[in-house]
Amino acid sequence: MTWRDLGARTDRIQARLRSLSPRAVDTGLAALVAAAQLWPYAARAGGGGGPWSGLGVLVVLGSAVPLYWRRSHPIPVLMLSLAATTSYDYVSQVPSQPVWYAALVAIHSVAERSGRWARHTVVATTVLGSFVLASSESGLRMSVLCIAAYALGRAAASSRAHAERLVRERQAEAGKAALAERARIARDMHDILSHAVSVMVVQAEAGPVVLAGNPAGAERAFDAIADAGREAMAQLRGILEVLDPDRAPRPERTPQPTLADLPLLTAGSGLTVECTQTDGSGLTVDYPRPEVAGHRPLAPHVETAAFRIAQEALTNIVRHAGTDRARLHLHWQEDRGIVQIDITDDGAATGQRPARALPSGGHGLINIRERAR
Repeated sequence: MTWRDLGARTDRIQARLRSLSPRAVDTGLAALVAAAQLWPYAARAGGGGGPWSGLGVLVVLGSAVPLYWRRSHPIPVLMLSLAATTSYDYVSQVPSQPVWYAALVAIHSVAERSGRWARHTVVATTVLGSFVLASSESGLRMSVLCIAAYALGRAAASSRAHAERLVRERQAEAGKAALAERARIARDMHDILSHAVSVMVVQAEAGPVVLAGNPAGAERAFDAIADAGREAMAQLRGILEVLDPDRAPRPERTPQPTLADLPLLTAGSGLTVECTQTDGSGLTVDYPRPEVAGHRPLAPHVETAAFRIAQEALTNIVRHAGTDRARLHLHWQEDRGIVQIDITDDGAATGQRPARALPSGGHGLINIRERAR
Protein backbone atom coordinates (compact mmCIF):
# COMPACT_ATOMS: atom_id res chain seq x y z
CA MET A 1 0.00 0.00 0.00
CA THR A 2 1.37 3.38 -1.04
CA TRP A 3 1.06 6.64 0.89
CA ARG A 4 -1.44 7.81 -1.71
CA ASP A 5 -3.63 4.74 -1.10
CA LEU A 6 -3.38 5.28 2.64
CA GLY A 7 -4.37 8.93 2.27
CA ALA A 8 -7.35 8.03 0.08
CA ARG A 9 -8.51 5.43 2.59
CA THR A 10 -8.15 7.92 5.42
CA ASP A 11 -10.22 10.47 3.50
CA ARG A 12 -12.96 7.88 2.95
CA ILE A 13 -13.02 6.99 6.63
CA GLN A 14 -13.23 10.67 7.63
CA ALA A 15 -16.03 11.29 5.15
CA ARG A 16 -17.93 8.28 6.54
CA LEU A 17 -17.46 9.51 10.10
CA ARG A 18 -18.67 13.01 9.18
CA SER A 19 -21.82 11.48 7.72
CA LEU A 20 -22.71 9.95 11.11
CA SER A 21 -24.90 11.84 13.55
CA PRO A 22 -23.19 13.38 16.61
CA ARG A 23 -25.18 11.10 18.93
CA ALA A 24 -24.00 8.01 17.05
CA VAL A 25 -20.40 9.20 17.30
CA ASP A 26 -20.70 9.89 21.04
CA THR A 27 -22.35 6.53 21.65
CA GLY A 28 -19.51 4.74 19.87
CA LEU A 29 -16.93 6.84 21.72
CA ALA A 30 -18.45 6.06 25.13
CA ALA A 31 -18.53 2.33 24.31
CA LEU A 32 -14.93 2.39 23.08
CA VAL A 33 -13.68 4.21 26.18
CA ALA A 34 -15.62 1.88 28.47
CA ALA A 35 -14.06 -1.16 26.79
CA ALA A 36 -10.57 0.39 26.92
CA GLN A 37 -10.92 1.03 30.66
CA LEU A 38 -12.67 -2.25 31.51
CA TRP A 39 -10.12 -4.45 29.75
CA PRO A 40 -7.17 -3.59 32.08
CA TYR A 41 -9.49 -4.01 35.09
CA ALA A 42 -10.56 -7.47 33.94
CA ALA A 43 -6.98 -8.47 33.13
CA ARG A 44 -5.68 -7.41 36.52
CA ALA A 45 -8.54 -8.95 38.44
CA GLY A 46 -8.18 -12.23 36.55
CA GLY A 47 -4.43 -12.23 37.03
CA GLY A 48 -4.57 -12.16 40.79
CA GLY A 49 -4.50 -8.42 41.17
CA GLY A 50 -7.51 -8.51 43.44
CA PRO A 51 -11.07 -9.84 43.70
CA TRP A 52 -13.77 -8.86 41.26
CA SER A 53 -15.95 -6.07 42.55
CA GLY A 54 -19.26 -5.11 41.02
CA LEU A 55 -18.87 -1.64 42.46
CA GLY A 56 -15.43 -1.37 40.86
CA VAL A 57 -16.86 -2.35 37.47
CA LEU A 58 -19.67 0.18 37.99
CA VAL A 59 -17.15 2.95 38.69
CA VAL A 60 -15.10 2.03 35.61
CA LEU A 61 -18.20 2.10 33.41
CA GLY A 62 -19.65 5.11 35.19
CA SER A 63 -16.71 7.26 34.17
CA ALA A 64 -17.24 6.43 30.49
CA VAL A 65 -21.03 6.35 30.03
CA PRO A 66 -21.53 10.12 30.65
CA LEU A 67 -19.44 10.80 27.55
CA TYR A 68 -22.68 10.36 25.60
CA TRP A 69 -23.64 13.88 26.80
CA ARG A 70 -20.19 15.45 26.36
CA ARG A 71 -21.33 17.90 23.66
CA SER A 72 -24.34 19.32 25.46
CA HIS A 73 -23.07 19.15 29.08
CA PRO A 74 -19.26 19.02 29.00
CA ILE A 75 -18.65 20.33 32.55
CA PRO A 76 -21.02 17.89 34.36
CA VAL A 77 -19.54 15.05 32.30
CA LEU A 78 -16.04 16.06 33.40
CA MET A 79 -17.12 16.25 37.04
CA LEU A 80 -18.66 12.77 36.90
CA SER A 81 -15.58 11.32 35.20
CA LEU A 82 -13.22 12.89 37.74
CA ALA A 83 -15.43 11.75 40.63
CA ALA A 84 -15.34 8.17 39.33
CA THR A 85 -11.58 8.38 38.81
CA THR A 86 -10.84 9.62 42.35
CA SER A 87 -13.28 7.21 44.02
CA TYR A 88 -11.98 4.09 42.30
CA ASP A 89 -9.27 3.36 44.87
CA TYR A 90 -11.87 3.46 47.67
CA VAL A 91 -14.28 0.93 46.15
CA SER A 92 -11.97 -1.61 44.49
CA GLN A 93 -8.94 -3.59 45.58
CA VAL A 94 -7.78 -4.03 41.97
CA PRO A 95 -4.88 -1.68 41.19
CA SER A 96 -5.87 1.59 39.57
CA GLN A 97 -6.08 2.11 35.83
CA PRO A 98 -2.86 3.15 34.08
CA VAL A 99 -4.77 5.82 32.11
CA TRP A 100 -8.29 7.11 32.67
CA TYR A 101 -9.37 7.73 29.09
CA ALA A 102 -12.80 9.05 30.07
CA ALA A 103 -11.26 11.96 31.98
CA LEU A 104 -9.05 12.83 29.00
CA VAL A 105 -12.03 12.85 26.62
CA ALA A 106 -14.03 14.96 29.08
CA ILE A 107 -11.21 17.50 29.40
CA HIS A 108 -10.99 17.64 25.61
CA SER A 109 -14.75 18.34 25.42
CA VAL A 110 -14.58 21.11 28.03
CA ALA A 111 -11.67 22.75 26.21
CA GLU A 112 -13.55 22.54 22.91
CA ARG A 113 -17.08 23.53 23.92
CA SER A 114 -17.05 25.44 27.22
CA GLY A 115 -16.57 29.11 27.99
CA ARG A 116 -13.36 30.84 28.96
CA TRP A 117 -13.82 30.60 32.72
CA ALA A 118 -14.58 26.88 32.58
CA ARG A 119 -11.52 26.29 30.44
CA HIS A 120 -9.32 28.30 32.79
CA THR A 121 -10.62 26.31 35.73
CA VAL A 122 -9.71 23.08 33.95
CA VAL A 123 -6.19 24.35 33.25
CA ALA A 124 -5.70 25.49 36.86
CA THR A 125 -6.97 22.16 38.21
CA THR A 126 -4.73 20.21 35.84
CA VAL A 127 -1.63 22.23 36.74
CA LEU A 128 -2.39 21.92 40.47
CA GLY A 129 -2.87 18.18 40.09
CA SER A 130 0.47 17.89 38.31
CA PHE A 131 2.21 19.47 41.33
CA VAL A 132 0.34 17.35 43.86
CA LEU A 133 0.97 14.11 41.97
CA ALA A 134 4.49 14.96 40.80
CA SER A 135 5.98 12.38 43.18
CA SER A 136 4.05 9.64 41.42
CA GLU A 137 5.19 8.59 37.98
CA SER A 138 1.64 7.66 36.94
CA GLY A 139 0.31 10.92 38.37
CA LEU A 140 2.82 12.97 36.40
CA ARG A 141 2.00 11.02 33.23
CA MET A 142 -1.72 11.64 33.72
CA SER A 143 -1.13 15.37 34.26
CA VAL A 144 0.85 15.62 31.02
CA LEU A 145 -1.90 13.76 29.17
CA CYS A 146 -4.53 16.10 30.61
CA ILE A 147 -2.63 19.12 29.33
CA ALA A 148 -2.31 17.47 25.92
CA ALA A 149 -6.05 16.71 25.87
CA TYR A 150 -6.79 20.36 26.68
CA ALA A 151 -4.50 21.57 23.88
CA LEU A 152 -6.15 19.21 21.40
CA GLY A 153 -9.57 20.44 22.52
CA ARG A 154 -8.63 24.05 21.87
CA ALA A 155 -7.28 23.10 18.44
CA ALA A 156 -10.55 21.32 17.66
CA ALA A 157 -12.53 24.38 18.79
CA SER A 158 -10.46 26.65 16.55
CA SER A 159 -10.91 24.30 13.59
CA ARG A 160 -14.67 24.06 14.18
CA ALA A 161 -15.01 27.86 14.47
CA HIS A 162 -13.09 28.27 11.22
CA ALA A 163 -15.31 25.74 9.46
CA GLU A 164 -18.46 27.44 10.75
CA ARG A 165 -17.15 30.82 9.60
CA LEU A 166 -16.52 29.42 6.13
CA VAL A 167 -20.06 28.01 6.04
CA ARG A 168 -21.50 31.40 7.03
CA GLU A 169 -19.42 33.16 4.39
CA ARG A 170 -20.52 30.70 1.72
CA GLN A 171 -24.14 31.14 2.75
CA ALA A 172 -23.76 34.91 2.64
CA GLU A 173 -22.16 34.71 -0.80
CA ALA A 174 -24.92 32.38 -1.98
CA GLY A 175 -27.53 34.81 -0.65
CA LYS A 176 -25.87 37.72 -2.45
CA ALA A 177 -25.67 35.70 -5.65
CA ALA A 178 -29.36 34.79 -5.37
CA LEU A 179 -30.30 38.46 -4.83
CA ALA A 180 -28.17 39.51 -7.79
CA GLU A 181 -29.76 36.83 -9.96
CA ARG A 182 -33.26 37.87 -8.91
CA ALA A 183 -32.39 41.50 -9.69
CA ARG A 184 -31.04 40.48 -13.11
CA ILE A 185 -34.18 38.49 -13.89
CA ALA A 186 -36.35 41.39 -12.73
CA ARG A 187 -34.44 43.76 -15.03
CA ASP A 188 -34.85 41.40 -17.98
CA MET A 189 -38.55 40.95 -17.29
CA HIS A 190 -39.00 44.72 -16.97
CA ASP A 191 -37.17 45.48 -20.20
CA ILE A 192 -38.93 42.77 -22.21
CA LEU A 193 -42.43 43.48 -20.96
CA SER A 194 -42.06 47.26 -20.85
CA HIS A 195 -40.92 47.43 -24.46
CA ALA A 196 -43.53 44.98 -25.74
CA VAL A 197 -46.43 46.48 -23.81
CA SER A 198 -45.46 50.03 -24.80
CA VAL A 199 -45.45 49.01 -28.46
CA MET A 200 -48.83 47.31 -28.07
CA VAL A 201 -50.42 50.27 -26.30
CA VAL A 202 -49.13 52.86 -28.79
CA GLN A 203 -50.26 50.82 -31.79
CA ALA A 204 -53.59 49.95 -30.21
CA GLU A 205 -54.27 53.63 -29.60
CA ALA A 206 -53.28 54.47 -33.16
CA GLY A 207 -55.35 51.65 -34.66
CA PRO A 208 -58.80 53.27 -34.46
CA VAL A 209 -57.43 56.53 -35.94
CA VAL A 210 -55.94 54.92 -39.05
CA LEU A 211 -58.50 52.16 -39.47
CA ALA A 212 -61.04 54.28 -41.35
CA GLY A 213 -58.70 56.36 -43.53
CA ASN A 214 -55.69 54.05 -43.92
CA PRO A 215 -56.55 50.34 -43.81
CA ALA A 216 -53.00 49.37 -44.78
CA GLY A 217 -51.58 51.38 -41.90
CA ALA A 218 -54.04 49.79 -39.52
CA GLU A 219 -52.98 46.36 -40.71
CA ARG A 220 -49.35 47.24 -40.08
CA ALA A 221 -50.25 48.46 -36.59
CA PHE A 222 -51.95 45.20 -35.74
CA ASP A 223 -49.07 43.22 -37.24
CA ALA A 224 -46.69 45.21 -35.03
CA ILE A 225 -48.78 44.36 -31.96
CA ALA A 226 -48.65 40.67 -32.84
CA ASP A 227 -44.92 40.76 -33.58
CA ALA A 228 -44.16 42.54 -30.31
CA GLY A 229 -46.19 39.96 -28.39
CA ARG A 230 -44.48 37.01 -30.09
CA GLU A 231 -41.02 38.47 -29.51
CA ALA A 232 -41.77 39.11 -25.85
CA MET A 233 -43.10 35.56 -25.42
CA ALA A 234 -39.99 34.11 -27.06
CA GLN A 235 -37.64 36.03 -24.74
CA LEU A 236 -39.73 35.23 -21.67
CA ARG A 237 -39.70 31.56 -22.63
CA GLY A 238 -35.90 31.68 -22.73
CA ILE A 239 -35.80 33.12 -19.21
CA LEU A 240 -38.28 30.56 -17.86
CA GLU A 241 -36.27 27.69 -19.34
CA VAL A 242 -33.23 28.87 -17.39
CA LEU A 243 -35.29 29.16 -14.19
CA ASP A 244 -36.75 25.66 -14.57
CA PRO A 245 -33.84 23.20 -15.01
CA ASP A 246 -36.14 20.20 -14.46
CA ARG A 247 -38.14 21.02 -17.54
CA ALA A 248 -37.56 18.64 -20.44
CA PRO A 249 -34.79 20.06 -22.66
CA ARG A 250 -35.94 21.77 -25.80
CA PRO A 251 -34.23 21.28 -29.13
CA GLU A 252 -33.36 24.98 -29.24
CA ARG A 253 -33.07 27.47 -26.41
CA THR A 254 -33.67 31.13 -27.10
CA PRO A 255 -30.26 32.85 -26.87
CA GLN A 256 -29.75 36.13 -25.08
CA PRO A 257 -29.84 39.12 -27.47
CA THR A 258 -26.63 40.84 -28.51
CA LEU A 259 -25.71 44.01 -30.39
CA ALA A 260 -26.18 42.14 -33.65
CA ASP A 261 -29.85 41.77 -32.66
CA LEU A 262 -30.50 45.51 -32.34
CA PRO A 263 -32.63 45.45 -35.51
CA LEU A 264 -35.08 43.34 -33.48
CA LEU A 265 -36.01 46.54 -31.70
CA THR A 266 -37.72 47.56 -34.97
CA ALA A 267 -39.98 44.54 -34.66
CA GLY A 268 -42.33 43.71 -37.48
CA SER A 269 -40.65 45.13 -40.54
CA GLY A 270 -36.86 44.85 -40.49
CA LEU A 271 -34.42 47.41 -41.87
CA THR A 272 -34.42 48.82 -45.37
CA VAL A 273 -31.34 49.17 -47.55
CA GLU A 274 -31.30 52.86 -46.65
CA CYS A 275 -30.90 51.76 -43.01
CA THR A 276 -33.96 53.74 -42.00
CA GLN A 277 -37.13 52.02 -40.87
CA THR A 278 -40.23 52.78 -38.89
CA ASP A 279 -40.26 50.84 -35.63
CA GLY A 280 -43.25 48.74 -34.71
CA SER A 281 -43.88 51.28 -31.97
CA GLY A 282 -44.25 54.12 -34.45
CA LEU A 283 -40.65 55.34 -34.10
CA THR A 284 -38.46 55.84 -37.14
CA VAL A 285 -35.05 54.56 -36.03
CA ASP A 286 -32.09 55.48 -38.23
CA TYR A 287 -29.97 52.45 -37.50
CA PRO A 288 -26.81 52.03 -39.60
CA ARG A 289 -26.42 48.27 -39.54
CA PRO A 290 -22.81 48.32 -40.89
CA GLU A 291 -21.73 49.75 -37.55
CA VAL A 292 -22.25 46.29 -36.04
CA ALA A 293 -21.03 44.13 -38.88
CA GLY A 294 -17.30 43.57 -39.02
CA HIS A 295 -16.57 44.54 -35.42
CA ARG A 296 -15.12 42.18 -32.87
CA PRO A 297 -17.91 40.98 -30.55
CA LEU A 298 -17.76 41.90 -26.90
CA ALA A 299 -18.27 39.53 -23.97
CA PRO A 300 -21.76 37.94 -24.15
CA HIS A 301 -23.01 39.57 -20.94
CA VAL A 302 -21.77 42.98 -22.16
CA GLU A 303 -23.53 42.56 -25.50
CA THR A 304 -26.77 41.60 -23.76
CA ALA A 305 -26.50 44.56 -21.37
CA ALA A 306 -25.94 46.93 -24.30
CA PHE A 307 -28.99 45.54 -26.09
CA ARG A 308 -31.18 45.94 -23.00
CA ILE A 309 -29.94 49.51 -22.46
CA ALA A 310 -30.86 50.41 -26.03
CA GLN A 311 -34.20 48.66 -25.62
CA GLU A 312 -35.05 50.60 -22.47
CA ALA A 313 -33.96 53.90 -24.00
CA LEU A 314 -36.16 53.40 -27.06
CA THR A 315 -39.03 52.32 -24.83
CA ASN A 316 -38.70 55.54 -22.85
CA ILE A 317 -38.83 57.54 -26.09
CA VAL A 318 -42.03 55.75 -27.06
CA ARG A 319 -43.61 56.37 -23.68
CA HIS A 320 -42.44 59.88 -22.83
CA ALA A 321 -40.81 61.82 -25.69
CA GLY A 322 -43.87 62.50 -27.79
CA THR A 323 -41.98 61.90 -31.06
CA ASP A 324 -41.96 59.36 -33.84
CA ARG A 325 -38.25 59.46 -34.73
CA ALA A 326 -35.06 58.42 -32.99
CA ARG A 327 -31.47 57.67 -33.95
CA LEU A 328 -29.28 54.95 -32.50
CA HIS A 329 -25.54 55.29 -33.04
CA LEU A 330 -22.82 52.87 -31.95
CA HIS A 331 -19.33 54.26 -31.42
CA TRP A 332 -16.81 51.43 -31.26
CA GLN A 333 -13.47 51.67 -29.48
CA GLU A 334 -11.74 48.51 -30.65
CA ASP A 335 -8.50 49.17 -28.76
CA ARG A 336 -10.38 49.35 -25.44
CA GLY A 337 -12.94 46.66 -26.25
CA ILE A 338 -15.92 48.89 -25.49
CA VAL A 339 -18.82 50.41 -27.42
CA GLN A 340 -20.62 53.67 -26.73
CA ILE A 341 -24.36 53.84 -27.42
CA ASP A 342 -25.83 57.20 -28.41
CA ILE A 343 -29.62 57.35 -28.70
CA THR A 344 -31.25 60.65 -29.60
CA ASP A 345 -34.71 61.77 -30.64
CA ASP A 346 -36.31 64.91 -32.01
CA GLY A 347 -38.95 65.17 -29.31
CA ALA A 348 -39.79 68.38 -27.47
CA ALA A 349 -36.88 69.74 -25.47
CA THR A 350 -39.17 71.18 -22.81
CA GLY A 351 -39.13 68.02 -20.72
CA GLN A 352 -42.92 67.84 -20.88
CA ARG A 353 -44.61 64.49 -21.35
CA PRO A 354 -46.88 63.83 -24.29
CA ALA A 355 -50.59 64.22 -23.74
CA ARG A 356 -51.16 60.48 -23.25
CA ALA A 357 -47.91 59.39 -21.67
CA LEU A 358 -47.86 55.81 -20.44
CA PRO A 359 -47.55 55.21 -16.69
CA SER A 360 -44.08 54.42 -15.43
CA GLY A 361 -42.82 52.71 -12.31
CA GLY A 362 -39.52 54.59 -12.42
CA HIS A 363 -37.37 51.46 -12.75
CA GLY A 364 -36.10 51.96 -16.31
CA LEU A 365 -33.29 54.41 -15.56
CA ILE A 366 -32.30 52.40 -12.50
CA ASN A 367 -32.02 49.30 -14.68
CA ILE A 368 -29.91 51.19 -17.22
CA ARG A 369 -27.54 52.33 -14.48
CA GLU A 370 -27.27 48.81 -13.02
CA ARG A 371 -26.56 47.26 -16.42
CA ALA A 372 -23.92 49.86 -17.25
CA ARG A 373 -21.89 49.07 -14.14
